[in-house]
Amino acid sequence: MNAHTGPWLPVMLALMLLSSAGSAYGSIKTLMMPGELIKGHAKYESNCSKCHAQFSKLKQSRLCLDCHKKVARDITRKQGYHGRITGIADGECKRCHTDHKGRSADIVRLDRETFNHKHTDFVLQGAHTIIPCASCHKQGHRYRESPSDCYSCHKKKDIHRGRLGKKCQKCHNEQRWTKARFDHDKTDFPLKGKHRKTACNSCHPREQYKKVTKICYDCHRLDDEHNNHYGHKCQDCHSAKDWKKTHFNHDKDTKYRLTGKHAKLGCEDCHHNDDIYKKKPGKLCTSCHHNDDEHRGRYGKKCQDCHNTRSWKKPRFNHDKDTDYPLHGQHKKVRCDACHQGNLYKEKLSSDCFSCHQPDDVHHGQEGKKCTRCHNERGWGKKVVFDHGLTRFPLIGLHAATPCEECHLDPAYKGAALACNRCHQADDIHKRTLGPHCEQCHNPNGWDLWRFDHDTQTDYKLTGAHKKVACIDCHKWPVKDKIHLSPTCGSCHGSDDPHQGGFGRHCERCHNTDAFDHITFIR
Repeated sequence: MNAHTGPWLPVMLALMLLSSAGSAYGSIKTLMMPGELIKGHAKYESNCSKCHAQFSKLKQSRLCLDCHKKVARDITRKQGYHGRITGIADGECKRCHTDHKGRSADIVRLDRETFNHKHTDFVLQGAHTIIPCASCHKQGHRYRESPSDCYSCHKKKDIHRGRLGKKCQKCHNEQRWTKARFDHDKTDFPLKGKHRKTACNSCHPREQYKKVTKICYDCHRLDDEHNNHYGHKCQDCHSAKDWKKTHFNHDKDTKYRLTGKHAKLGCEDCHHNDDIYKKKPGKLCTSCHHNDDEHRGRYGKKCQDCHNTRSWKKPRFNHDKDTDYPLHGQHKKVRCDACHQGNLYKEKLSSDCFSCHQPDDVHHGQEGKKCTRCHNERGWGKKVVFDHGLTRFPLIGLHAATPCEECHLDPAYKGAALACNRCHQADDIHKRTLGPHCEQCHNPNGWDLWRFDHDTQTDYKLTGAHKKVACIDCHKWPVKDKIHLSPTCGSCHGSDDPHQGGFGRHCERCHNTDAFDHITFIR
């Protein structure tokens, strides 16, 4: 090789090669390769134009994407790992991937330990952050081929067995599989009250989610304490907050307000029928309290006129205001049927005492029918108002303080005797020797207080020793009515006559009343 040909020889050879046949051109390129291609690219080893474009680096990256269409689509859509790498659009594939490193070379250069999964379309969260890569990326499959939907991986764990579809994320999340976030309120049956805490399978047995009943009774049949008496409209009374506490307001939801003890009664106390909606109980008191009617229908069916719901035994009927006959004294304690023995609305009672108390009249009609002249409602024998001074026997002295029964031995008062000795016969110390007319000597102020003037009240004046003589000395024998004693001396002193009747019976002719020994002879 001379000086004229030295530097241009390589150029000349190259031109000769370019001008040769295609097979020769390919073999020359093969000779110029820096090394063998990887196993995946080996089939393109004799066709450099498949991956290389002369004098254009940008076009060379485009050739890569022509083969790797899925990667090209990710870059265009800016999705997946390659779509999120900055600068990849400029065609710098070889920044990460290079070739001609031999058949077994790893040009992907993926480090599983340091790979940041957030650069992919599937960001790892919750429990996904701690699971091994092989759990999702199966051997023999590309990483991009791993499914991103829950069901593909968790199909075997699906307790619903596909009945709820494959969109697990609607209810579950990556934190915990068993903690569902399904919003039941967006369904046709929003969960309220205790339904929120109820397990799903309590309403959805055997994973049945379609055509599930919304009727309370279908689920709560066993909880029905009414034994189906009140129908299947449980929601009219109960709510999901508390089954035992009803929200039914009898005062507002019906035309019958519950007051007093009615408010504490159980529903079944009034509603005995099999179907509460078909047959409603009557509104009359007697509809329920027929057996409690102590009056046995005599007072009609208007129980509310006397009774109230606070207490059946305590009537609210005010006899003083609601009638023309106010009740006073003992009348307040008398039972209604003591006076009202017939039909209350048909029977009209008289307001006079005698119409009710005729059987109690101990006077047997002697005192008439105007009982109020003497008696009052406080009691037959309490503070009897009777003016004895208006009778034939006015009460004076000790008689005014004497109990009635001392003189009136029976209630037939008019039969009481007026004579003193009829009551005081046992007290007569004179043994009736002075007759029955005690009032001639005694007065009602005291039995021992007596006054009698023998001189003025009789035809025989007491003179001399006669003034000191006891009554019994002259009045020795009982008399029935008036006293008839002889005024002659001999009628009393016959046994004392020493003359033995020789001078006759006119002793006063010789003797006087001063003393028998004082003799005054009268010729």
